[in-house]
Amino acid sequence: MSEPMNGAESLVRTLVAGGVEVCFTNPGTSEMHFVAALDRVEGMACVLFLFEGGATGAADGYSRVADKPASTLLHLGPGLANGWANLHNARRARSMVVNIVGEHATDHRAYDAPLTSDIEGLAATVSAWTRTGTSATEIAADGAAAIAAARTAPGRIATLILPADTAWQPGSGIALVPPVPERARAGDEAVAEAARALRSGEPALLHLGDRALRGAGKRIAARIARKTGARLLAMTSNARIDRGAGEVPIERLPYPIDQAIAVLAPYRRVVLVGATRPVGFFAYPGKPSVLTHPDCETVMLAAPEEDQIEALERLAEAVGAPAEIDLAVPPRPELPTSGPLGDDTIGRVLGALIPEGAVVCDESLTTGRNFFGATHGAAPHSWLQLSGGAIGLGIPMATGAAVAARGRKVIGLQADGSALYTAQALWTQARERLDVVTLIWSNRAYAILRGELANVGARNPGPKALGMLSLDDPPVDWVSLARGYGVEGRRVETLEAFTDVFRHALARRGPFLIEVAL
Repeated sequence: MSEPMNGAESLVRTLVAGGVEVCFTNPGTSEMHFVAALDRVEGMACVLFLFEGGATGAADGYSRVADKPASTLLHLGPGLANGWANLHNARRARSMVVNIVGEHATDHRAYDAPLTSDIEGLAATVSAWTRTGTSATEIAADGAAAIAAARTAPGRIATLILPADTAWQPGSGIALVPPVPERARAGDEAVAEAARALRSGEPALLHLGDRALRGAGKRIAARIARKTGARLLAMTSNARIDRGAGEVPIERLPYPIDQAIAVLAPYRRVVLVGATRPVGFFAYPGKPSVLTHPDCETVMLAAPEEDQIEALERLAEAVGAPAEIDLAVPPRPELPTSGPLGDDTIGRVLGALIPEGAVVCDESLTTGRNFFGATHGAAPHSWLQLSGGAIGLGIPMATGAAVAARGRKVIGLQADGSALYTAQALWTQARERLDVVTLIWSNRAYAILRGELANVGARNPGPKALGMLSLDDPPVDWVSLARGYGVEGRRVETLEAFTDVFRHALARRGPFLIEVAL
């Protein structure tokens, strides 16, 4: 006679039946019944990380590429806390994540054991949906509800807290996922208001984010722009932009506040499509928080949770946009053969060598600010960015993207300071034999913060302040670090060496790291 299905197995089978096919995890004692259930259920890939921030960052990257939820499995409140920063990034990217957090057995919680904490309170800060399981016979239904919540537009974090007894006691079997609401339709008045703004005769901007930056979105927006004279601009930070040859080229709003204000200064009408209002990342003395001109009118055509493509189609009809336009396709950059190894030449190498279908995961920060212009004419690819500002996403994001995009090359553009937060994810790339090339911009500094010293008015920094921004005493040996995690690596100090080693890395399979000395 077979052993009855427990709550954990009921939950895992429900996840698989609901289209959740991968679990990124660093489990502990309270999650062991879930771990054991993974062996009994076909269809759920398990990807181990050495640190929970790697698991949550990978779930973010996976969802952006796969367009469906990943699951995580985290150990109690401290495990959730370790993964919190990248759940914040996932929330800002509007990624779909079913976040499963183990909890003490229901009766044991009363004894205030050392790992007891307010998991619900912590989870609520990054989750649109949070529930603590109360019964093994209901935990599968709880999991099904979590899947529906995560899939609800624009993509959400759903956290299911799993007490150990709800995992080990007899369960109910597979639960059906409730219907997921369709994306809401933008209101007719929103379309009419956007059309009026674009016909006003004032300089106008179509500010795009979310789904408007994928597939048909940019093409419809380009037709509208051709008719009305509006400019297209993406948000500063975006979950994913589909770009390269054949796609509408689009620039991003710059991160530095003075540059962003200058870019937005000419416009008196800004139409938001899946984008949020342009505001500064931080407050700066004597500078505005809202970056548009004081006389600018901002109109929301379609919010991130609404159907942006359908709204753009109605707006195109309202303004009489042409049905088709010829795209001015930027040429693919020529590979530079001489010059210094710097931001400009690196950008041109990327533009020349990014392979078709690649997924680029960008946590370059200061080094990569000008890469976009050099890669508009690259082979078609997807570009994923740090969306929430909490550094340490890049290597895990590339890891999750590679799990979702097996058969496609993943390229990580990675600042060295932020890479050190979650470098352990390189071990997972080696364990899973993932096809990721990680480019480390090794300036041995938190370079972005050097600029911020001046931006916030902190004048004449001395040795203590500058010492807090330096990573060169002692310098990090990235090639040795990568090798310690099982990833082959090389350090390059010239443009010629970078080009040769990057070509080699693209031609082979499996993880590879290049430390680029800047």
